[in-house]
Parts: sequence; C-alpha cells; structure tokens
Amino acid sequence: MSLHRCVEVHFLKLNSTHCYNLRNWSRSFLSLFSTVVSSPTEASAEHISIIDYLNTNVRLSKAQSVYISKRLFQARCPQHPWTVLHYFKQIGLSESQIQSMIGLQPPILFSRVDENLKPKIEYLQLLGFQCSELGKLLSKNATLLTRSLNKTLVPSVEAFRKIVNKEKDLIKLLHRNGNWIIPNHQKVLRNAAFLQSCGIVGSQLSFLLTTQGRLFVQQESLLQNYVSRAVNMGFSINSRMLVYALRVIYSLSIVKFDRKLELIQSCGFSKDETMRIFRRAPALLHQSEKRLKFGIDVYLDKIMVPRSLLVKNPVILMLSMEKRVIPRWRVLQLLISKKLLPGMIPNFLAVLKFREDKFVEKYISEFRDNEKALLEAYKGHCHEDAST
Repeated sequence: MSLHRCVEVHFLKLNSTHCYNLRNWSRSFLSLFSTVVSSPTEASAEHISIIDYLNTNVRLSKAQSVYISKRLFQARCPQHPWTVLHYFKQIGLSESQIQSMIGLQPPILFSRVDENLKPKIEYLQLLGFQCSELGKLLSKNATLLTRSLNKTLVPSVEAFRKIVNKEKDLIKLLHRNGNWIIPNHQKVLRNAAFLQSCGIVGSQLSFLLTTQGRLFVQQESLLQNYVSRAVNMGFSINSRMLVYALRVIYSLSIVKFDRKLELIQSCGFSKDETMRIFRRAPALLHQSEKRLKFGIDVYLDKIMVPRSLLVKNPVILMLSMEKRVIPRWRVLQLLISKKLLPGMIPNFLAVLKFREDKFVEKYISEFRDNEKALLEAYKGHCHEDAST
C-alpha cells in the first residue's frame, strides 16, 4: 500500500469518532491557505501550523495531529502542502477547482511539485488543456494526477488516439471519463477490439467511446451481453444502427427500457410496430417517458398524421415539438385556411425536413401580405399554446 493511501487509512481510523469527510477537510484547508498564508516559504517555516490546524479545525487529538504530520513530512513527502496549493494557483486553477481536486484525491496535496505534478500538468497542457480547460478537467478527473506519467498516462492517451478521430474528441473523452478509462486503458483496447469485430469501426467506434466511455471499461462478458440483446431485437452485426442500439441498451436499465417500449404500445402501436420504431430510431428511447408520450400525442391527435407514418419515420418524434413541429404545422394550417397554397397541399414530412431559413423563405417570407400573421403563428404568438 502506498504512503499516501496509508495516510488516508490512518486518518480515517484515527478520526473515526468524529466522522469528518475528507472533502470538507480539504475545503477548509484551502480556505486557510487563502486567508492566512501569503507564500509557501512562510508556510514551510511554520511546521506546527499543520498540527494546529488538524488539532483545532479537524478536532483531532494533539497526538493524532502530531502522528499524521510526522508521517506526511518525514517520509516521502518533504514538500509542504502549501507548495502544492501555491503551484495550482500559479498555473491558473481557481480555488473552487482546487477544492474539488483535493476533495476527490486528498493525497495530491502532499505530492512533489517538480518531480510529480509539474511533468503531468505540462503533458496535459501539450494535449490542449490550457488554463480554464485544465481546471475543468482536473476538478472532475483528479485521479489523472495520481497516475504514473510514463507507465499509465502517456500509454493510455496514445492508445485512445488510435480510436478517436480528432484531437477535440480526445479532449472531450478525457473530460468526460478520464477517471475511469485512464487506469483501465488495456481493458478499453480489448473491448474496442471486440466491438470492431461486431462491425463498429472508424467514426462509429470513436463516437461510442466519446459518448459512452464507461461502456469500454465493462467486463467483456457484459459487453457481449449488450450486443446479444441488440441482435435479439433485430439489429444485425455490421449494421450501421448497431452502435445506436448499443448506446441505448447500455444507458437504460432493463426496467426503464421495457417501460418505454410499453408506453409506445399503449399509444396504439402493435408490438411489432413498436420494435420497428425502435430499430429505425434507437435514440428515441433516450427521451423521457413524458416527452415521448407528448410527441406521439402531438402527431396522432393534433396533427393527425397516419400511425403508419410514425412507424416508417420515427425519427420525426425526435424533433422539437415546440420549436419545429408545432410552429410549422400552425403556419401550414394558416396558409391552408387562407387558401394561399396553390395546387396540392405539401407533405408535412417534407415540410419538417426543410432547414429553418428555407422554411421561413418558402412558407412565410414569400407571402408578404400575410407575413406578419404567419410569423406570429411560427413564433407561437397565437391563442393556442404549444403545450396543449
């Protein structure tokens, strides 16, 4: 067991009667740094400040405070914690970010700056993490600073570079899942190889790793089970839709997954139609049950589209009802009521596919005499509220 871990264990054992949380301890510790100490040199000159702090603020006994202080300063941690705090402030980290880091990983406070922290920080800066971005990364992924630079951090990043397509995706990946994937990069590579054997390759594999990084640190047996469930639902190996099905199956519990399918069925769709909807738009199940029900009701009860249209084009259920679907339906209804559309009434599905600027140009701006009324309908300034 490392010295840092030993200190944590001893700290918790010695302080068991008080049950203080390490996160609160580090927050108070940083507060003391900000208000009492003006420089690391000044702090280093007063070794007893740590003992006094632990004794007074954390309410440890004098003996306990002396024991921990000796462990920290006489072993492999010759630098004063104030030096670490000063360094973090010097490179631009905010106090709240430092508090979060130390709350997640208290041993960081007793690291050697030049030999341990500085090389890792410089490596992360080379990857593209500068100032505020660096602070955001470390405040959520403090574990990165506890890993070996050459044995873990660098090999992990280089391994991920082989999967993700762009540097910005690498940065996004570390932001979201650095704590999870860095210490498990070998498992990530094994799971990535399995997914590639299922046809999830290139940009799809990069997309999956970036958006569902924790999926890649699962036991391979679990990953195989997720893929088997998708196949049993009608998704083929090597299908371009398999990756989207896998995201949903992994992110939802079986109970929630089944409940959403049952909700779709309760709206009048058969079990077969419900599964066809899911196979054509797996991401639809990421919506809340309330949102899903609202969308189906809008199409079937308000706009009166055929149920078969939703089965064939379930992706339109993923469009914003308030910002896209209902406003365009209102505009179309107004144009029809004023008999401004010559010839056949346009297909509503086609109307939904227009980019906003093209829709405004074709169905609002073109009718100058009625442009104000059409624009009001489009913006929702009419008697009927979008939520009804």
